[in-house]
Amino acid sequence: MPAEAAPDTPETDTALVRRLLQAQFPHWADLPLRRVEPGGSDHVIHRLGDTMAVRLPRGDWAAGQAEKEHVWLPRLAPRLPLAVPVPLAVGTPAFGYPWHWCVARWLDGATPTAADLTDPQVTAAQLAGFLTALQAVPTADDLAAGPHNGSVGAPLATRDVLTRDAVAAVAGDFDAGLLTAVWEAALAAPAWDRPPVWVHGDLHTGNLLAVDGRLSAVIDFGGLGVGDPACDLVIAWTLLDAPTRETFRAALGVDDATWLRGRGWALTTGLNAYKHYAATDPRVAAATRHQITRAVAGFG
Repeated sequence: MPAEAAPDTPETDTALVRRLLQAQFPHWADLPLRRVEPGGSDHVIHRLGDTMAVRLPRGDWAAGQAEKEHVWLPRLAPRLPLAVPVPLAVGTPAFGYPWHWCVARWLDGATPTAADLTDPQVTAAQLAGFLTALQAVPTADDLAAGPHNGSVGAPLATRDVLTRDAVAAVAGDFDAGLLTAVWEAALAAPAWDRPPVWVHGDLHTGNLLAVDGRLSAVIDFGGLGVGDPACDLVIAWTLLDAPTRETFRAALGVDDATWLRGRGWALTTGLNAYKHYAATDPRVAAATRHQITRAVAGFG
């Protein structure tokens, strides 16, 4: 769960962003600058000129993402079939703002819903192709200095306590017995027993872009890491319906155990977001209710 910003953290408004640019990247400081709303859950985003974006972490939980993306995305991008962010520069803490931040290329497109995508089967194939390509990239020899995100690519059991707490918290809105049964089945699935592979780590609808009814980009690689690829299957329960979910699974060649762990990831991430944000954000409430409902549908 994102932590609250420290009380003395400055407001990440346009004036602060302009000061940071003037001090650290003066060659961009006079370009038009406007805040993008609603932005992201991890970052405040400003559009810089016509071709760039400035992303500033909202809190400690997003710290380190700018540096990680700056190192690893240029290495991964040439091997991937969809566009990904192109980091241009990493800014340092200043003027009371405590975290590294970044400037990247602006990617055109809009966050898609299922209704926005003209051919669901093509969408399923695009997602499977992206993950196939990502997982095929060799993990680097210098990975010890690279991305390690404790919340992704790890065994589901590491999320057991928080998931059961979330089930209890939302029992008035969902069938707690069904949620528990799905979760325990996912926990019981055989673990990933092959070499770790690259994972996006947060592959849900909000981290996709589409243009003219087709997926065009995958964004927000703050969860990038290596491990069990089941965490990236969450997208199957957030964007795809039952028939296209099967197309996606077949194209990606997912075995039964990994698919079941992926269902568990869809459930645990949906529950965690619903527990913390549903009461204050109707958009998140609707999206995560949809995710949770799909993750348990047809189980048993």
